[in-house]
Amino acid sequence: MKKLKIFQSDPFDYHSIVDALKGCCALFYSFEPPRDHSTYDEYIGEVEVRAAHNVLEACAQTDTIEKVVFTSSATAIIWGHPENDQNSASMLLDERHWSDINVCRKFKLWHALSKTLAEKTAWALAMDRGVNMVSVNAGLLMGPDLTIKNPYLKGAAEMYEDGVFVTVDLDFLVEAHICVYEQISTYGRYLCFNHIINQTEDAVKLANILSPLPSSPQSMESDTRIIQERISNKKLNKLMVECQPQINGKSRGMLMKVST
Repeated sequence: MKKLKIFQSDPFDYHSIVDALKGCCALFYSFEPPRDHSTYDEYIGEVEVRAAHNVLEACAQTDTIEKVVFTSSATAIIWGHPENDQNSASMLLDERHWSDINVCRKFKLWHALSKTLAEKTAWALAMDRGVNMVSVNAGLLMGPDLTIKNPYLKGAAEMYEDGVFVTVDLDFLVEAHICVYEQISTYGRYLCFNHIINQTEDAVKLANILSPLPSSPQSMESDTRIIQERISNKKLNKLMVECQPQINGKSRGMLMKVST
């Protein structure tokens, strides 16, 4: 902790971001709404896009930055791909897909809209400015702070029925970020999850975490369906298999600053 440095950065203040990045070789970037406006809506979407723009521009102006690991969301991938869409290859969604912005706006999926627009903004700037960037598109993060108010959960029933409701444990997400950063060959986007909710038992468990029920509805107890998975994290899994020996056998002494 003696080596930890904390910088206050305003996403609308480009210069404060540049100051925080001085001397850094890498940036792990993630965005959280401000505490005084924690609900996702159109305004927060604009803030997130502006923050992504300013951060990537600042990285482009920082000579020491070697790689940016941009934390995005699976919600920037999964929306707007109906099963009868002939354009979706075998209807197995992965990091090559993008959520449909018009669908997100129509159904007020503000979290998905914000993540999609912010990530597209970051990619556009990274490619234009020559910044080495990769993104980690994470599923619903499972942790003690998870509540039913989490904006990722908007449309949860539809995600479940479509076979794209994915979650990720914190340890797995951290390992994914380490692998994506340390492997020189990483590129593009990586869809990150280690569990898919596609049967009633899992759905009930999650429902009880979010809002404990006195008993499971009888209709759910009799539902033995297993929803067909329509999502794949094959690219990330292959990377992590290659990276695992390095994680287990390598000590880390380098400190990198983290922007939120």
